[in-house]
Amino acid sequence: MKITEETVSHVARLARLAMPDSEKALLAPQLSDILDYAETLQRVDLTGVEPTSHPFQQTNVLRDDVVRDSLPRDAALMNAPDSEAGQVRVPAVLEGGSEA
Repeated sequence: MKITEETVSHVARLARLAMPDSEKALLAPQLSDILDYAETLQRVDLTGVEPTSHPFQQTNVLRDDVVRDSLPRDAALMNAPDSEAGQVRVPAVLEGGSEA
């Protein structure tokens, strides 16, 4: 597929990107090459090939979950810079939040 500088300008305008003409001239043939390669990949015969999400078999290497006692609340809050009502207190990060 042939991408022209006008196409690049149009897409840049839709994306609200400022792009100098020199970049448009450089980008148009590169995008054309990428789309040509994608078309080539679309023509590959995949008859009999099972769809996969990974090229190699994946195995889970994580340990099994084991139920055990958690850290006591007082010990968890010991290193917190500020706490209130048994919870770590942090500065507000959303608009309208109260100051810490």
